[in-house]
Amino acid sequence: MKEFDLYVVRHGQTYYNIYRKMQGWSNTPLTKQGIDDAQKIADKLSGEKFDAIYCSDMERARYTAKTICDNNLYHSNTDTIVDTPLLRGVFYGSFEGSNIDTTNYTLAASNKFDSYSNMVKQLGSDGIKDAFHEMDPFHQAENSKDYWKRWDKGLQEIIDDPNIQNNGKVLLVSHGPAVLSLVDRFANGKFDVSKRPENGSLTKLHFTSDGNFEVTGYNIK
Repeated sequence: MKEFDLYVVRHGQTYYNIYRKMQGWSNTPLTKQGIDDAQKIADKLSGEKFDAIYCSDMERARYTAKTICDNNLYHSNTDTIVDTPLLRGVFYGSFEGSNIDTTNYTLAASNKFDSYSNMVKQLGSDGIKDAFHEMDPFHQAENSKDYWKRWDKGLQEIIDDPNIQNNGKVLLVSHGPAVLSLVDRFANGKFDVSKRPENGSLTKLHFTSDGNFEVTGYNIK
């Protein structure tokens, strides 16, 4: 089985990011800072040759991926970008658009934790998904089982991409909760998932010949 490096970028800052609102599948535009975030990571990755470029189908991820592609020495054709709903962040159901701090406090308190950060440390990102699903009165917030069913399908499409060469590189532009989920699942506790990745940051994973991902760098600016 071929090995490759997966460069995972969080999209640039959006208005919901600065308003401290739960974004999930809500589609809010990049701020001026967010456009700058996209340009900075594009400059950082301009010399990297990617065998394939993937992104979430959310506009904030597509814009960031297009900016990286437009500024890359090896990629100028944005038609090569594969955007897919499989690689979106988690869906928050009825909590979409709610205040992050208030919602997280309520989630922690309703589960008898003294703080949201302690809840994350004890339950991990998958436990948080399940707790949101249970607290959502409509039970439409995505639980960990449904989330990983979707993401595993998206990751498998990347793994099976015939354009990716052995020891090649793949770019994936997605979302903060998606990055945290990857790190929580594949880093074996190497990184602190209570610290969110910054907008425009880079997280690196390596796909090994035995069919596993390992995290080699987190929240790189």
